[in-house]
Amino acid sequence: MKKVFKYFIMMSLVLLVTAAGSFAGDSISASSYKAGDVVEITGKIVPGQDLYIAIAQQKMFAPGDTDGAYETKRLKKDGKKKGFAQDTKIPPLYYMITNVPEKFGKVDKKKFGGPSVLLKKGQGIYSTTMFYLKNKLSDVDAVARAMLGPIKSDEQWNFFRYANESGYGINTIVKEGNRKGKVVIFSRSVIGDQSSGNYWDKGTAVKLDKATGEFTASFKSFRHTPPDTKFDVYVNSAKIGDYKIEKNGFWLSKGFRYMNPLWIVIGAVLVGTYFSMIGAAGGMLMAAFQVLVVNTMGPVGINAANVLKPSNIALTLFSPLGSFWRYAKIEKRVAWPVGLSFGVGIFIGSIWLGKYVSAVLPMKAYKEWLAILVVIMGIKTLMEMTPKAMNKRKNIKAMTQKFNKEVAAAKAEGRSAQMGSIEPVKTGIMDYRFKFWGEEFKINPLLFAILGVFIGIVSRSFGIGGGFLLVPAMTTLGALPMYVAVPISLVGTCFSSIGSFIGYLMAGYLPDMTLAIAIIIGGFAGGMLGSRAQKMFSEMTLKVILAVTLFFLFFRFFKIEIWI
Repeated sequence: MKKVFKYFIMMSLVLLVTAAGSFAGDSISASSYKAGDVVEITGKIVPGQDLYIAIAQQKMFAPGDTDGAYETKRLKKDGKKKGFAQDTKIPPLYYMITNVPEKFGKVDKKKFGGPSVLLKKGQGIYSTTMFYLKNKLSDVDAVARAMLGPIKSDEQWNFFRYANESGYGINTIVKEGNRKGKVVIFSRSVIGDQSSGNYWDKGTAVKLDKATGEFTASFKSFRHTPPDTKFDVYVNSAKIGDYKIEKNGFWLSKGFRYMNPLWIVIGAVLVGTYFSMIGAAGGMLMAAFQVLVVNTMGPVGINAANVLKPSNIALTLFSPLGSFWRYAKIEKRVAWPVGLSFGVGIFIGSIWLGKYVSAVLPMKAYKEWLAILVVIMGIKTLMEMTPKAMNKRKNIKAMTQKFNKEVAAAKAEGRSAQMGSIEPVKTGIMDYRFKFWGEEFKINPLLFAILGVFIGIVSRSFGIGGGFLLVPAMTTLGALPMYVAVPISLVGTCFSSIGSFIGYLMAGYLPDMTLAIAIIIGGFAGGMLGSRAQKMFSEMTLKVILAVTLFFLFFRFFKIEIWI
């Protein structure tokens, strides 16, 4: 009886606070804002009360609303674990502005990154702080619980936590992540005054006079809020109005970002030039550009990876085409039997086997084993540059000396250096021989067809061309010079890109067309520049650039990112 009486008293107080939470006269400073503008709310609440302003996107989202094949499976699986159903709806963009954020959660340390095979769960080589929401809605005190606006049930709270604190949730539903050290930690959901010193409170001001109840609260709206997004505003549980966020720049509909396409073109030119020059890492570098500069996401309900990867393939397909004409027709530097056998293998791996491997092998572990493989190749590439290794490969050493003489003569005569062309000696499925600069080289096309299957699987999983594995494999396993390995790798990346793109189309995923077109234009131009720029560097310099790129990718793989 005593428990029932206490519960009755508590609920009465909640209803009293809810009924008298805010006064008429609370106002929003404008009816519409541009994305990134500061939204200000002023008014008066009951003296002595804490301030709770809930700002919720009007259009709600439930897991069942997505039309993504992969997202449907993932959200069903995660929903069973986390306690939300397929019809549980929440606002994708939601903010609770309050002077008492501790009522909803706590600030704590978070460790992340590094190899999971060595580190236990909750450990990592990087450290930061984040705001952890309370585990259950019932853990939030009764008064604060009543102030959440459209979030009312346990299932909604569970889904809200998942969407704002899980890497997958942020990149599938929320789209606004707080960045610390270039890694998304959590979404900005509960925010207080910026005087707290917390990086997620930056741009927010909360002024409350408890004696009179008068308040002024402002916060910087999300810079990439979609055009014409409407928000409802609740002050201490009472809805006081709404406002709309308007367009602020060029909107990428699937990229879900405001970005001038010219910057994407410039980025693609730089990456395409680098890629065509060393035949490797174009897809990875373009992915890094999309993550760090464009910050490519996806429509609500579609994971960022499933927009980024198909868009990324535009570079690994069209950048090689920009340089291929020069390599194949003018300089005749393409060893076709090796390139085509590799292409067939990579096509099979990317369009057929890739989807099965990706479904079985966790992406995190996949990335870590790739990191190990990449660093081994980087070390092997550096070892090839030692005098001892060069003496063993007398054909490469002789070819390099001839090329260096040609470069010196070209500079003295004020003309372009001649690269030399491939002269076939013997053509066979397991024995292909050719001469380059008068030196004979031998390679096994069948071996590279098998290697292509593996690289095709990698290509499909990451939305890349696979050159970062192929080029060092050709220079180490095949003992080919960089001037021959690069054109071959470009044949392979064309096949892998076509196969991967068809795979994504079959799964129902399309790239952001504006983003893809900008990448195509920049990548094609970069490919043309890269094929010319390669002649400016020696064999040793190209290998140093390749090794540095491989070590960069090693650290990139081990820094756990958000696209999983």
